[in-house]
Amino acid sequence: MKKFKSFAPGIFWLFISFILLTIPGSAFSKENWLDKIWADKWIHIFLFGILTWLWCYAFYKNISTAKLLSYFVFTTLFCIFYGTAMEFVQKYCVANRSFDVGDIIADSVGAITGFGFSYIKYLKK
Repeated sequence: MKKFKSFAPGIFWLFISFILLTIPGSAFSKENWLDKIWADKWIHIFLFGILTWLWCYAFYKNISTAKLLSYFVFTTLFCIFYGTAMEFVQKYCVANRSFDVGDIIADSVGAITGFGFSYIKYLKK
């Protein structure tokens, strides 16, 4: 049960991100001031940074330090893959959503940022 408790936030955030990434495009306004500050990209960076950090934290609580770096790298790569896969889901399965390479880049930046934070906080002591 203790292991599940440390993974629960990551599972929850994965679920939340899936819901947010599959909301039909018609639910969003078309043009506004948020486009000018690239709010969509910042949201992707935030979503994937938190996702990566939560999973790295769960592994930090449950995996020996010797193997932790490889788990962090795998987690980061998985989050990048997940972000890329979700772009295909948006293109082919979600109404009024499209594939955006910029979102993949933002997802990757977020995942790498989450990795960097986790590395500094949990490995570089």
